[in-house]
Amino acid sequence: MRISAAESQVMEALWRREPLAAEEIFAEVGRAQGWAEGTVKTLINRLLKKKAVAAERDGRRYLYRPLVQRQDYVAAESQGLLDRLFDGRLAPLVSHFSERQKLSDEDLAELKRLIREIDNGR
Repeated sequence: MRISAAESQVMEALWRREPLAAEEIFAEVGRAQGWAEGTVKTLINRLLKKKAVAAERDGRRYLYRPLVQRQDYVAAESQGLLDRLFDGRLAPLVSHFSERQKLSDEDLAELKRLIREIDNGR
């Protein structure tokens, strides 16, 4: 399932707090993005069709909650990026970023720590 950048804004609001009504989603992300309330409702409907969110009737309104976990979405998107741009390999991605922008000392320390953890876990 592909979630667009705009749809991901709606999902982020739901991942932070659920369930939310359309008006609450609009208040959280719509105004900041300069979207009309109708735009937010269109995005919610797209996510419903993709089965990324569920709706539950609450009186005269609907409450929405995510059906996709954030970590699952991030994993799929990350793998998709690696597959599309770097033949599924992580090292060329890191190399690309290190060539394009200098990695900070904190970035390097974090990468070294991750590599040690991976090595120790094998």
